[in-house]
Amino acid sequence: MTENTLRMGMVGGGQGAFIGDVHRLAARLDGKIDLVCGAFSRDPDNCIATGRQLGLEASRCYTNYDEMMRAEAALPEDQRMHFVAIVTPNHVHFPVAKAALEAGFHVLSDKPATLNMEEARELAAIVQKHDTLAYGLTHTYLGYPLVGAARQIVADGGIGKVRKVYVEYIQGWLAGEVDNKQADWRTDPARSGISGCMGDIGTHAHNLAEFVTGKIMTHVAADLSVFVEGRRLDDDGSALFRMQDGVKGVLSASQVCVGNENTLSIRVYGETGGLEWNQEEPNTLIRTYTDRPTEILRAAQGYLPADVQAGFRTPPGHPEGYIEAFANIYLEFAEALQTQGGVKAGMDAALRGMAFVEALVESSNNNSTWTEITV
Repeated sequence: MTENTLRMGMVGGGQGAFIGDVHRLAARLDGKIDLVCGAFSRDPDNCIATGRQLGLEASRCYTNYDEMMRAEAALPEDQRMHFVAIVTPNHVHFPVAKAALEAGFHVLSDKPATLNMEEARELAAIVQKHDTLAYGLTHTYLGYPLVGAARQIVADGGIGKVRKVYVEYIQGWLAGEVDNKQADWRTDPARSGISGCMGDIGTHAHNLAEFVTGKIMTHVAADLSVFVEGRRLDDDGSALFRMQDGVKGVLSASQVCVGNENTLSIRVYGETGGLEWNQEEPNTLIRTYTDRPTEILRAAQGYLPADVQAGFRTPPGHPEGYIEAFANIYLEFAEALQTQGGVKAGMDAALRGMAFVEALVESSNNNSTWTEITV
């Protein structure tokens, strides 16, 4: 560890959890962040075992997040963690973020930021009160450099005035009864919130549409479904949506489409051109024109803008993917802490994401009537 290395704590991500290892891999990829402590599980034995596996000091493997905040805040400034990564089920995001901010620590949280809109508004007030601390969400797919290239093309007028957006996130892993830890909490309203599929992956589609277009989604007309008998939360849904400046679109998300793995894709059409990007082929961005042949833009090529090229770590033709995109989110957050800069997805995105979910559910419960997304 160098004097410029940031010290990270983690809540969640113990043995048996999927996303914890992904966060840890991403955080250390660029050598700017070291994991120094954690409260990895509600099970004290899991906490200790995870910390031991990760090579952490036993004294900094905590059995709950409250203990972790108190103990870390009491350490000398040159030893305590700088920020906490929250990688728990949804219902724990708010209390951990609140405890961390009030103890003086920056926060990088999995999405959604909170379990419901009431918590999101309370968290926004806490973030505003502690305005010297950074708050970020790990909307991973914003870390793909070609997503940033698409946003820049739209912002520069490269496809003309935006007219139409199609965005979808399609999976098949919940097509039937699934008995594992990941399915268990995602289908439980007490831990996931008022929406299952849309809260889990539909929020990524919503965030991607807003990021690439630079427009805020304002209204939805949604139809959410539960296809697996006995499931308590939606496992599929579609919505028409409206955005600022007359942009219209269609958003679909499903976890019951057999054979689909992680198909997040977006198509944006303007007056003079269009863009298409697919997460399962993330190193390609397709650009269309009204008066020119279609272009295929590829990762790490010299014709890409310098700030887009900076997001790649390998030469052209060497595929980069999910871990590298996640690492870009951590790298951006680390640089924000060191330079007082901003993050792509912070509290504003957190509020809009939760408002989007609540509007979807309200619309679907009212025969798909147009519903305003109200922050």
